[in-house]
Amino acid sequence: MVLSLVQRRPTDFTPFISPVFASRYIQDPLPRYVLPAKSASKEAAYQIIHDELLLDSSPRLNLASFVTTWMEPECDKLMIEAINKNYADMDEYPVTTELQNRCVNIIAHLFNAPVNEKEAAVGVGTVGSSEAIMLAGLAFKKKWQNRRKAEGKPYDKPNIVTGANVQVCWEKFARYFEVELKEVKLREGYYVMDPEKAVEMVDENTICVAAILGSTLTGEFEDVKLLNDLLTKKNMITGWDTPIHVDAASGGFIAPFLYPKLEWDFRLPLVKSINVSGHKYGLVYAGIGWVIWRNKEDLPEELIFHINYLGADQPTFTLNFSKGSSQIIAQYYQFLRLGFEGYRKVMKNCMESARILNKGLEDTGRFDIISKEQGVPLVAFSFKDKNKTLAFKLSKNLRRFGWIVPAYTLPADAEHMTVLRVVVREDFGRPLVERFLSHLRIALSELDSVIEVPIPTIRYTIELRPGDHLEDDGALPLPNVAVLKQEVEPTDKSIPLTGGKTKGVC
Repeated sequence: MVLSLVQRRPTDFTPFISPVFASRYIQDPLPRYVLPAKSASKEAAYQIIHDELLLDSSPRLNLASFVTTWMEPECDKLMIEAINKNYADMDEYPVTTELQNRCVNIIAHLFNAPVNEKEAAVGVGTVGSSEAIMLAGLAFKKKWQNRRKAEGKPYDKPNIVTGANVQVCWEKFARYFEVELKEVKLREGYYVMDPEKAVEMVDENTICVAAILGSTLTGEFEDVKLLNDLLTKKNMITGWDTPIHVDAASGGFIAPFLYPKLEWDFRLPLVKSINVSGHKYGLVYAGIGWVIWRNKEDLPEELIFHINYLGADQPTFTLNFSKGSSQIIAQYYQFLRLGFEGYRKVMKNCMESARILNKGLEDTGRFDIISKEQGVPLVAFSFKDKNKTLAFKLSKNLRRFGWIVPAYTLPADAEHMTVLRVVVREDFGRPLVERFLSHLRIALSELDSVIEVPIPTIRYTIELRPGDHLEDDGALPLPNVAVLKQEVEPTDKSIPLTGGKTKGVC
């Protein structure tokens, strides 16, 4: 959510909206920042907003975002049909609640949670991975505090260990819920959390170590298996019980289908909770995330609220209350529609598009690719020329063609690296990749065409009169000439001093 600062209005904007189609719909301009005194027709309201939204960028060309921008028409239809259902009304909409429970169980089994077919998995749908991470963090904090209280030890200084490459939602959790965030710094050539350094930072106040399956910066998977092994050894030595949370916002719907043998999930004993974004590679429009716990003991009961004023006893564990049902229904549609085979095909196609893009960027000879082959289907790259401004200039040039490609510096201690990143979603197929590469080459040629203007070179021919002498320092006597800075080609200029044909060049 972006905070709205109403007082900061563009100085060159009038306080009124003047409809283009005034003669058809409305005669008087409408105010921008206060409620109009009179109603407008539905046609006028639609057309005014529609026209303003034309100036937004195209979501399909937004290569900065992981969020899904295309779904099948049948799924769009289901979402529209459910748009007036409040998910919080579980008793009134029991089928919607059942679909959410099915999604939780599908994801739990996909992540190898230790639940049998007759046992319900523990999890909840959220607005996105940010809310999911807040809930998982609160569960870790409460469980750590309960254990410390039982041991008669202080419980007022909890901390979390992460890499410096974590998404901003982790910093929000730490600040909002008073938890110290201990970050493992990055280094040249290694742009994810180092498990060894992370375990070194763990102490008795660490409520969990957060690993990322699909770094926002480079798409790389962190080594959760190594982290689990190292942390297990430290727990045995210290007697602590430090757990792991996996932030699989981007990679949670990639790894099970493309890297099924990779151990990162509940197959590892210390992994107690996992979050994933349904609106990223879960293939649903923005507004849906999931958090799954290993078992019910990992979610403290005191965090769950039971309400009955909507008609029945309803357990709830969310940061908000009311929310739409459409995204939950859309998630279940995708699971039902695609199945394991369909998701695997989509992810393979995304990786193939990323491979083509990768090769096209390498063929320019201008970039170093810093993303890894195993990870989220994206390509992160930097200029071989270490000029840090080039990435931002290229990003700006690409916007002229409609493409949104973010340029950013890496976190500490890799701030010297400036990176561009292209996220490959399902709707960024080969034709768009090829068109993007074509526009990229044009943008690069425009960068190269900006050449510094050379300093003018002026050649003087001096005519000396017989009997003229050199100056005391041995220099030739020159006339007083005012030299002005001009953008001109080199010139051969003759300046006559006196009669005679003797010439000297200075």
